[in-house]
Amino acid sequence: MTFDPLVIRKDFPIFDRKIRDGKRLVYLDSGATSQKPSVVIDAESNFYRNHNAAAHRGAHQLAEEATEALESARSVVADFLGGATDEIVFTKHSTEALNLLAYSIGDSPAGNVFHLKAGDEVVVSEMEHHANLIPWQQLAKRTGAVLKWFEVTPDGRLDLSDIESVITSRTKIVALTHQSNVLGTINPLAELVKRTHDVGAIFILDACQSVPHMPVSVAALDIDFLVFSGHKSVGPTGVGVLWGRASLLAELPPFLFGGSMIENVTMLDATWAPAPRKFEPGVPNMAQIVGLGVALNYLTKIGMQEIHNHENTITKYAISKLREIEKLKIIGPTDMKLRGGAVSFTLGEIHPHDLGQFLDNSGIAVRTGHHCAWPLTRKMGVAATTRASFYLYNTLEDIDDLADGVRDAQKYFA
Repeated sequence: MTFDPLVIRKDFPIFDRKIRDGKRLVYLDSGATSQKPSVVIDAESNFYRNHNAAAHRGAHQLAEEATEALESARSVVADFLGGATDEIVFTKHSTEALNLLAYSIGDSPAGNVFHLKAGDEVVVSEMEHHANLIPWQQLAKRTGAVLKWFEVTPDGRLDLSDIESVITSRTKIVALTHQSNVLGTINPLAELVKRTHDVGAIFILDACQSVPHMPVSVAALDIDFLVFSGHKSVGPTGVGVLWGRASLLAELPPFLFGGSMIENVTMLDATWAPAPRKFEPGVPNMAQIVGLGVALNYLTKIGMQEIHNHENTITKYAISKLREIEKLKIIGPTDMKLRGGAVSFTLGEIHPHDLGQFLDNSGIAVRTGHHCAWPLTRKMGVAATTRASFYLYNTLEDIDDLADGVRDAQKYFA
């Protein structure tokens, strides 16, 4: 079908409402969380109304239905990523998924493929969200490993000129973002993944800003682990995904302990169920998982390449419109090569928080601040920025309203 954001918006009930004294909602904060289509909202409600029971527990019909619904969603996620069902672990969010990896790797005993010792190296970058930086900082402190990082160039790209001195024979983990939540930069993974594997290290991809916006195949990328969030993918809050190679999940120790993740328990010891169950203790967020499956089917029906193409059109238009505004500076790439749908900028001496509040009074929702990427904003020489982030339901009219709102703010604060 023809991609039409005006038709797509009809699937999202939030766009029917008015805000700030009857103004149209211009939602430009999908990098923080996406809006939800009716089919996702209905799927959650339907689970609670008709199928609510503890999945993987109980021998009654409702428990069977809940289990089938959850495992069907797992299959949807696996197909969406191009992985296998036993490689999909459900978490509360991507932050938990990254902490799962960091803590489980840190608990790996000597002789295990993941075991870290003093002097081993963990590599990140200056453009990481705090969720893909702090867990590795803390892991390095606990194990005596050395934290290293790729720097960011003034135009917002990873500096790979010294890749061989950053990723070395001592490197055990490389954990990088696929697309920057601040700059919109899409990182060139092929060279990074090849170098990582050449030295025998594992590659972990933070795909929170890429999986919802473009086709992503774990097989094609040749990575070892991937995380993403349901709530950024037109899905519910409270559910995240960890994908990992089956062989590596088998070697990885569990992170949380309790019911349903065990094989056998005595008063003195326990053994673990195979993955993914050993990483999913307790009653899972069933309704949210079911909603995520529906959300990914919704995106698949529209087409991930079509969504990416639309975002490229919107982003290119936004950059051109914003660059026309005097004293506005875009932080990050201004070309569309390896570029996604997030644009961060400053406006002269106007504080981003003030600009964000001014835009909000016009019904325009943007993000302001350091965007949970403090080292990156420092590197780019700004304390904070205003960020507009786009998705399948945004239109060129949204961009025009943003540009007009920024100009109005400039006059107001003059």
